[in-house]
Amino acid sequence: MTRLFVDNLTVIDFSFLDHERGVVGESWIVDIELIGELDEQGMVFDFGDVKKQIKRYIDAEIDHRLLVPTESLGCKIQFLGDVVSIDFQLSNGGQITHQSPSQAIVLVDAATVEMTHITQRLQQQIKKILPQNVGEVVINLRQEQIDGASYQYTHGLQKHLGNCQRIAHGHRSRIEISIDGERDLLLEAQWAKRLEDGYIVTEQHIVGEYEHNSILHSRLAYTAEQGDFEMSLPSERLFHMPMETTVENIAGYLATVIAKEHKGSVLVKAFEGVAKGAYGECCSA
Repeated sequence: MTRLFVDNLTVIDFSFLDHERGVVGESWIVDIELIGELDEQGMVFDFGDVKKQIKRYIDAEIDHRLLVPTESLGCKIQFLGDVVSIDFQLSNGGQITHQSPSQAIVLVDAATVEMTHITQRLQQQIKKILPQNVGEVVINLRQEQIDGASYQYTHGLQKHLGNCQRIAHGHRSRIEISIDGERDLLLEAQWAKRLEDGYIVTEQHIVGEYEHNSILHSRLAYTAEQGDFEMSLPSERLFHMPMETTVENIAGYLATVIAKEHKGSVLVKAFEGVAKGAYGECCSA
């Protein structure tokens, strides 16, 4: 048997629901091994097909979707045709509700979303689409190694023409902040803590408020190319922005807010998941 490997095949950016943390953005790097017999070309599987066929499958299965642990305490799911409605209870008495086209959701048969669940799911499904000479598929999911500040956030981009339009997808992201050319590690840590497990919301998407178990919640809703999206969550988890929450706008908005509090030239390097993002700059008097 021969082992073929592809490291850093893709990065899947998504969000998941957690009974303790709420809605959590995440980014996992995907490595893969294919174990099997050599074919008539002397290959286990063509590298080009790994990058096209398997990467495309993994991205379609998990990327930019909301993962819901169906066995979590107080999780209720309804199917209304092609629309999925979710009521998810949190440990502090709050709740998250979500309604969207089914293609924006992944149901996970477990109480929590863990790497092992998704690893097993992908290994089983990918094996079915590969030629018979491939006997085993080994998936390795891992987080980026980050030395410094990072945060996990969720958002939705109504105007995006791709899957970013889904109201609950997210990222695990680094953040770097410089004042007059000098990195400010304390400021980076403060902002990472402020944004951790938050939902970065476009203010126009907030359509109402209500109380549940004496906790203030916000309702979000918009219509995008893929359909109607609705979500509610505790208001304290929202970080408001007056524009679409693209990484370009996040970087620019953070630079503007920071410049109001710190004199000098502010540079924010905001990541969107792994190895990509945008710069934001602002100079205070």
